[in-house]
Amino acid sequence: MSSPWLPAILRSPIAMLIGENCTETLIDNLNLFEPMCLRHALSKGLGLGIVLGGCIVKLPQLFKIINSGSVVGISLASYFLEVLANIITIAYNYRKGYAFTTYGEAFFIGVQNFVITLLILLMAGRASLSVVTGALLLALSYSLFNASLVGGAMMSTLYGLTIPLVIFSRIPQIYAIHKNKYTGQLSAFAVFNYFFGTAARLFTTLVEVDDSLVLLGAVLALAANGVLAAQMLYYWNAPAPKDKHRLDSKKKD
Repeated sequence: MSSPWLPAILRSPIAMLIGENCTETLIDNLNLFEPMCLRHALSKGLGLGIVLGGCIVKLPQLFKIINSGSVVGISLASYFLEVLANIITIAYNYRKGYAFTTYGEAFFIGVQNFVITLLILLMAGRASLSVVTGALLLALSYSLFNASLVGGAMMSTLYGLTIPLVIFSRIPQIYAIHKNKYTGQLSAFAVFNYFFGTAARLFTTLVEVDDSLVLLGAVLALAANGVLAAQMLYYWNAPAPKDKHRLDSKKKD
C-alpha cells in the first residue's frame, strides 16, 4: 500500500466523501479503474453535484416570477404536490439513515418550491390562503420527522404515495403546456436541470440505496421530467397565447 501523497487538506474531504478504503485505492495507490471504488466515487460525486445543483435549481424560476410579476403558465397544483413529495422524501430518507448525498437536493428544492408555492398564491391575491398553506406544510414537516407522531410503517406508506404524487405533480404542468402550446414563465434552466439531475439520481440510487421504493420513485421522476423537458424543447419559440391569437387573426385578414 502506498503512503498518501496528496496533501491532507485535499485528501481529507475526499476521504469524507468516498471513504478511507476507496481513497486509498483510487488516490493513494492510483488504482483509478478499480470497479467497486470507481462506481462508488462516481455515485458520491454525482450525488454531491445533485445536492449542490438543488441549491439553485429553482432560483431562476423564482427570479423569473419576481421580475415578470407574473405566474402565467405555472401550475399551483404542480408546485403544491411537489412540496408534499419533497417533505415526505426528506423525512423518509432521513429516518432511514441514508447518506445525505442520496437525497439532499430534495431539501433545497423543497425550500424553493415552498417559497414559489406561496408566491403563486400571493400573486393570485390569496394572501390568507398562502399563510394557511405555509403553516400546514410546516406542521406536516414537523410531524413526519417525529417518530412518535408518525410511525415507521406509516412513513413507508407515505413514501410509497410519493411515487404517484411525483407523477401527479407533473401532470397539471404538462397539461397546461399542452393546452396553451406555450411554456409561459416556466424556467428552462429548472426543467433541464431537473431532468439531468433525476437521471444522475437514478444512477446514485442504483449504486448506494438498496430500496425498491426509492428506485421506483427515481425511475418515474426521470420519466415525468423527461416529458417536461421534451415539451420545453418542442414549444421553445412558441408565442404567447394572445400573440398566437393575434397572428391567427392577421392570417385570416
